[in-house]
Amino acid sequence: MKAARKKRKPMAEMNVVPYIDVMLVLLIVFMVTAPLLMQGVKVELPKAPAEPMGEQDDEPLIVSVKADGTLYINMGDAEKARALDDITERVRKVMKQKPETKVLVWGDEAVRYGEVVTLMAALQGAGAPSVGLVTENPR
Repeated sequence: MKAARKKRKPMAEMNVVPYIDVMLVLLIVFMVTAPLLMQGVKVELPKAPAEPMGEQDDEPLIVSVKADGTLYINMGDAEKARALDDITERVRKVMKQKPETKVLVWGDEAVRYGEVVTLMAALQGAGAPSVGLVTENPR
């Protein structure tokens, strides 16, 4: 009597090539869109030699001041001009949730100095421990 042999089915191999293709496409998409996420409202930044900030875990809050003095914040509808009270209230809410969040001011070089100082004082009053100014490196 012959022993009954079980037929072995060959193991199915998983084809990972499509997954690698998808991951490469996602990587390219994130590499292209990541710099765009940091963009605020277009302003002409003043030129000053300064060291770039180190790597950060959290995205900073960016408050932009256009040449005409209008204020913008990179939360929600970043293209909508906001009042100073609205911006300080938003910053206050963020600081309650994440007190280590950095706040950066993108001030147009044509903005009056007093307006930028008023903005920075209001941001510190809203709970931002330090407020940084963003400049362009002169080349």
